[in-house]
Amino acid sequence: MDLHDRALIAAMFFSFARVSAVLGMNISDYFSKGKRYWFRLHEKGGKYHEVPVHHTAQEYLDLYMDEANLWEEKVTPLFQTAPRRSRTLTGVRLQRQEAWAMVKRRALAAGVSTEACNHTFRASGITNFLRNGGSRDNAQKIAAHEDIRTTALYDRREDMISLDEIERIRL
Repeated sequence: MDLHDRALIAAMFFSFARVSAVLGMNISDYFSKGKRYWFRLHEKGGKYHEVPVHHTAQEYLDLYMDEANLWEEKVTPLFQTAPRRSRTLTGVRLQRQEAWAMVKRRALAAGVSTEACNHTFRASGITNFLRNGGSRDNAQKIAAHEDIRTTALYDRREDMISLDEIERIRL
């Protein structure tokens, strides 16, 4: 299930998608247009949003799809449940609570904050994008936010206090 978990986390991080949009995808919602793969995300209000897949996410999704032998299953959920300690997928769509439990388990195993949740990857992806020179307008489009102010709420760049700022303190 390592490849399954890694693919799910990558899909959330690199697409800035809501966990429900990622979990709502069927295998046919991971598709190619020319040489590039895309996600078709099922957003709030019954809307669809298509976003190109980052090459790292594509690598992880492809490995997962190969291992699980999912390429021919078009109407099957992309992310499925699997019985404990089993490598066999059930065909049943993974639920938000199950994804959240996986994220907690993975965070604990990695020694990072267990405060992480499914939504953490949306904020982390947006913040990473902005730190690397991406524009807030483009982050808004990728995240399918109707209002730029919503995108601003996910911008965590100002959360870190730099040493330079601390050194401004004078006595």
